[in-house]
Amino acid sequence: MHIRTTTDPISLHDVPDPEHHPCLYEGDGVNGLEIYFENEENKKIYMDMELEDRKVLMGNDTEDYIAEG
Repeated sequence: MHIRTTTDPISLHDVPDPEHHPCLYEGDGVNGLEIYFENEENKKIYMDMELEDRKVLMGNDTEDYIAEG
């Protein structure tokens, strides 16, 4: 599944013309998230962010996990 978001995650503003704004793709080419930013500065801030730790809300985070249901 390919997800495209036009809400800049830094400013929380909608990017009205995504084709003319910076973009970051996170994924494997088939499944991923396409994120659009208002400007290069916001993209850099996003890329420089470090999360303290990864949260698993439910289930198993191992590589061989298959969700059921």
